[in-house]
Amino acid sequence: MKYKSGFVTIIGRPNVGKSTLLNHIIGEKMAIVSDKPQTTRNRIQCIYTEDGFQIIFIDTPGIHKPKNKLGEYMVNVSRETLAEVDVILLLVDESLIMGPGDKFILEELKSIKTDKILVINKIDKLKLEEVDIIKNNYKELNIFKEIIPLSAIKGKGVDSLIKAILKLLPEGPQYFPADMITDQPERQIVSEIIREKALHYLDDEVPHGIAVGIDLMRKREDKDIIDVNATIYCERESHKGIIIGKNGRKLKGIGKSARQDIEALLGSQIYLELWVKVEKNWREKEKQIKYFGYK
Repeated sequence: MKYKSGFVTIIGRPNVGKSTLLNHIIGEKMAIVSDKPQTTRNRIQCIYTEDGFQIIFIDTPGIHKPKNKLGEYMVNVSRETLAEVDVILLLVDESLIMGPGDKFILEELKSIKTDKILVINKIDKLKLEEVDIIKNNYKELNIFKEIIPLSAIKGKGVDSLIKAILKLLPEGPQYFPADMITDQPERQIVSEIIREKALHYLDDEVPHGIAVGIDLMRKREDKDIIDVNATIYCERESHKGIIIGKNGRKLKGIGKSARQDIEALLGSQIYLELWVKVEKNWREKEKQIKYFGYK
C-alpha cells in the first residue's frame, strides 16, 4: 500500500470541541480547551503519524462575525486555511437545530471544492434518534462526503473519522519526522497553556481581553530546572485585580495549574513566575496583536 499524507483543517462554531478532538487524536495537549468560546486564536498545526500515513491537522480559530481587529485576524486565518488543505472537517455539536453560526459557515463552504466531512461531536449527550435527526438535516445539503458522529471527550468514533479522512487523502510524502507532533515553538505552547488556565479561573467578562507574553524561558546550567517568566496582559485596571484575586490567590491558582501542564510538556521541573500588566485595548492595536504572536 502506498504512503498517504495530507492536510486537514478543523472548522466550526466556537466551542463545538475542535481543540478537544485535536488533543485526543494527537495524544498531547496542543490546543486550548475551555468552555468559553473563541479560545483558539492562532492556526495550530499538529502532526499525526502512523505506519502508512501522516495527517497534518490544522486547528483554526473558527469562523464567526468579528468584533475587533483580533477577531478579523482570527476569521481571516480560518478562511485562508480552507483553500490550502486536502480535507475540511466541519464540527457541529449536539444542537438539533442549525443556528445562525452554523448557517454562516455552511454558506462559506458551498463555494469551496475541497472534500468535506461533517463531524457531529458530543453524541454522548444525544439519543440515537437525535443523532439521526442531525445527520438528515446535513445530508440534505449534499456537500459532505461523509458524516461521522463521535464524542471527542470520550474518544468514541474517532477511529471511524481517521478512516474516513484516509479515504480522501492523496498519496504523498512524509512531510515531518515521525516523532514530531506540532510546528508550534515551545514558547507559544507554554503561553497558550497559561492562557488556558487563566480562562478556567477567570470570570466571563475578562478572558477575551487577556494575552500571555513569555518574558524568559531558560534552563538553569547546574540543575534540571527551567525558569519561565510570563506576563498576563489585560485591557482594564479592574481586570488586573480580578486576575490577581484576593491575596493573590487566583494568580497562584493559575500558576500552579499551568506549571503542572508545562512540566508534563517539557519533561522538566519548572519554576514559573507570573505578572499581570494592563495594555488598554490591545485587541485593536496591530502592533500588540503581532507581539502576542497573532500574525
